[in-house]
Amino acid sequence: MILILIICIIVFIFNGLPKLLNESILEQVIAKGEIRVLTRNSPTTYYEGADGPAGLEYDLAKMFADQLGVKLTLVVPNSFSELLNEIENGHAHIAAAGLTITESRKEILEFGPSYQEITEQLVYNSNQSRPKNLSDTEDGLLEVVAESSHHDTLISEQSRYPDLSWKTNNKLESEELLQLVSDEVIDYTIADSNEVILNQRFLLNLRTAFNIGKTKKLAWALPKSNDHSLHAAVVKFFDLIKNNGDLTRLIERSYGHTENFDYVGTLFFRRHIETRLPAYKKMFQQAADMNDLDWQLLAAIGYQESHWNPKAVSPTGVRGIMMLTQATAAQMGIKNRLDPKRSIDGGARYFASRLKKIDSSIELPDKTWMALAAYNVGLGHVEDARIITKQLGNNPNKWIDVKQALPLLAKRKWYKKTKHGYARGWEPVRYVENIRSYYDILRWVNDKDKVVEPDALSILPQIP
Repeated sequence: MILILIICIIVFIFNGLPKLLNESILEQVIAKGEIRVLTRNSPTTYYEGADGPAGLEYDLAKMFADQLGVKLTLVVPNSFSELLNEIENGHAHIAAAGLTITESRKEILEFGPSYQEITEQLVYNSNQSRPKNLSDTEDGLLEVVAESSHHDTLISEQSRYPDLSWKTNNKLESEELLQLVSDEVIDYTIADSNEVILNQRFLLNLRTAFNIGKTKKLAWALPKSNDHSLHAAVVKFFDLIKNNGDLTRLIERSYGHTENFDYVGTLFFRRHIETRLPAYKKMFQQAADMNDLDWQLLAAIGYQESHWNPKAVSPTGVRGIMMLTQATAAQMGIKNRLDPKRSIDGGARYFASRLKKIDSSIELPDKTWMALAAYNVGLGHVEDARIITKQLGNNPNKWIDVKQALPLLAKRKWYKKTKHGYARGWEPVRYVENIRSYYDILRWVNDKDKVVEPDALSILPQIP
């Protein structure tokens, strides 16, 4: 038995090991059928959404893994500095974590192509005076993430502001420091513009004082190595998704609905979550369960329609929390549109019917956004817009492309060629984007007390 074992070891050493050593990193990834990616828990990178994993970095990493034909394994380190240490030491294949390309990092890491540009911004609480430059922060507490590009920026600014001081935090993420500014635990922090725009909808007392420095680029990072096979695959991947429009569509999915941030409207919404929603929350939940919907999305539709006012009436005769027309109410068997339970039930069933009629080839979440547009303007006009989208050479199955075509339904040049004619096509676009924002805020309010445990790094062996 021992002799057989010795023979097997000798065979592996002389046959298997040379083959393993001759394989490139890319070949090893494909052979093992798994790629390990370090990331962070944040709305700009990776989080657990209503439909499962979400976030721009997750979407990109999943698309890359699918292209390679391998399983994606995400690992969330305990801190940002730990993430940098783990990728530098080769404990994962890629770090997809919204990393800024800096000169110091280029010395220890290999970066892929840039996929997004951001600016660093000084953030303060609206209860404080707006600082005009970094010297105005010297009387307060400025705190940034340890080993972040923000820390590097402050070091570079010390020559201009000799009295500038700050604290680094090696436990919290940038999003958590924004929360501390909102709670007035600290006075200032520095965050990337994409993080600020997402979090401002939730933390309404955050303000940006000014941009710091020039625009910076985000990219994936890989361990430094003489083997560039995986890096070459990453370059090829980003070239592909930039050229075919997938990158633009993914960025729109994450940020497109934040472009028209309305502070006052969002402030009223947050108040109404506390004062109006409790009376109707169970109604939304029950109606959503009956129709296999997310109750928070249904509630967001209701808020867009009526601000959760059961007696709402429009000049055109639609009424109730879900603002049903007479025809829609009759179709859903609703006799009293001002009855909130009946209205919510009817709205849920009607939206579910729109969702079922959307082309089955359209994937989530694009299918949801198009169903919302159909709820607002009618399925026929959405289909007309999809036809125009195709005529323009764009993808009729992607909301980012269809929402560019919908406003054309108000132009005679376009609507005269369509089956259903004229429509105020800009309205469903704004309608959908508003609901997406309300939906995000509702999920944040309901999930903010939940804690996501990071994966254990100890299970990760070093990659050769």
